[in-house]
Amino acid sequence: MAREDDDRSETGESPDRQPGSHPIDGIAFLKAAALASVPADRLSELLWRVQADLGPRINDYRRRYERIAADAGRETFLAEPTHWEDVADRLGLSDRERDAVARAHEAAVERVGSEDGRRAEFDTALEIRAGVVIGLDAAEDAHESHPRGSPPDDG
Repeated sequence: MAREDDDRSETGESPDRQPGSHPIDGIAFLKAAALASVPADRLSELLWRVQADLGPRINDYRRRYERIAADAGRETFLAEPTHWEDVADRLGLSDRERDAVARAHEAAVERVGSEDGRRAEFDTALEIRAGVVIGLDAAEDAHESHPRGSPPDDG
């Protein structure tokens, strides 16, 4: 069955053929996909749409929210509890889709906390705030994700 054209991105490509990707990967994606009430392929499409919306807003997030982690390719923030409702309204996501996206981002924040040895701290923060992970393109990753005055680590 052919896909509907209303799922096409601004470039005219369907979401499953977008050149970019979303920052939710590995165990975080698998966990979210297992718990989400949407199929895994649909979750990927939703995460691509959300990334396409959030990526250009990265500087707003840096100014407005607490950045709790930054690594190659992504930055992690804590936002207000209504963050995902606002994103869902902007993108026209259903409640089920919104919950799946929020769960994926939360799982990614938990994963970052586990890797940093700050899982308990992140779990506590997620009780009152929303976790947001935004992927960076190569140019942003090389220049913008590093604190002002600190050059990227070359090695």
